[in-house]
Amino acid sequence: MRAALLSREYPPEVYGGAGVHIEFLARELRRLIEVEVHCFGGDRGAEDVHAYRPPAGLAGANPALATLGVDLEMVAGLTAGGRPVADLVHSHTWYANLAGYLASMLYGIPHVVTAHSLEPLRPWKAEQLGGGYRISSWAERSAYEAAAAVVAVSTGMRADILAAYPALDPARVHLIPNGIDTELYAPVPGRDVLARYGLDPDRPIALFVGRITRQKGVGHLVAAAAGFDPGVQLALCAGAPDTPELAEEIAGAVQRLQAGREGVVWIQEMLPRPELLQLLTAADVFLCPSIYEPQGIVNLEAMACETAVVASRVGGIPDVVVEGETGLLVDYDPAEPEQFESGFATAVNALIGDPGRTRAMGLAGRERAVTEYGWDAIAARTVRLYESLL
Repeated sequence: MRAALLSREYPPEVYGGAGVHIEFLARELRRLIEVEVHCFGGDRGAEDVHAYRPPAGLAGANPALATLGVDLEMVAGLTAGGRPVADLVHSHTWYANLAGYLASMLYGIPHVVTAHSLEPLRPWKAEQLGGGYRISSWAERSAYEAAAAVVAVSTGMRADILAAYPALDPARVHLIPNGIDTELYAPVPGRDVLARYGLDPDRPIALFVGRITRQKGVGHLVAAAAGFDPGVQLALCAGAPDTPELAEEIAGAVQRLQAGREGVVWIQEMLPRPELLQLLTAADVFLCPSIYEPQGIVNLEAMACETAVVASRVGGIPDVVVEGETGLLVDYDPAEPEQFESGFATAVNALIGDPGRTRAMGLAGRERAVTEYGWDAIAARTVRLYESLL
């Protein structure tokens, strides 16, 4: 069997959870079947990885149009000698969904979609794409409704898919979660990264890792941090803002927070994995204040490093973070943001104030990551799905 994975992200050009998913899914699938990756960006230097850039004529166009241009190039690249290079295509995120949809029609092969997020549930994307948000929504809907199979990464995500796209047959929506490599993501001994960024290893650390986007709730977190106990350090690994306006908004909020309390460290560059592992291991509590999250691979990464989690009770997060066992969950109501922020601060303070409980949650999180989310089992389930479509 030959499968072609279609994605905007693939190492080294990875900026979010979908890119992490593709990296490890491709690695494990290659142990079982033939796999090619078709992605955006620069050449990756591998025979089975093909990269595409927007056509020159779309330089400066709306990002959604540039994306569709890459998708068309990708579809054309899925042939060799006039024949398709794969028995099926598997697309990830709206950026590559249209390529999968068109390849399925053009070559008569099944198209599988993995849902990492849903455009109808991300209206803030209009800030980034303008009218292109209507294009991204159209591309996603067309691909989902025509797909041979749609993979949901959590039970919450499956419910969201069927609510957003009621024309989709529920029998075509399959639950296969994101995974975690618990050999790669594991506690590490080093602490030199803390010193480099001015973090005190002898004081509690609350850590956030994620992009600056409305979805990740960074603004809510900064507001909540004003209520953290004075001894708690906040490490914000937050970059890649969706828009200049959002970047300015968050920068102002962080500056005001830093003026009012000590120990607020903002790391804006994307850290290499060894440095990130140090921070995940050293943190007393990992923070995930997302207002929308299909699953949240980053929570699994923290749990694998034996770190307790405080997260919002949205989307697929409750599938991963077990309330009272591996962390604490905070209810989110968009109509009452102050209540969410206050509740988040209360949860963080509760764990920081009880190191024994926090340590027990970290150990339980590691055990859950190891036993429930291994990539080998997830790849095997994915191959079984492929086989059912051929």
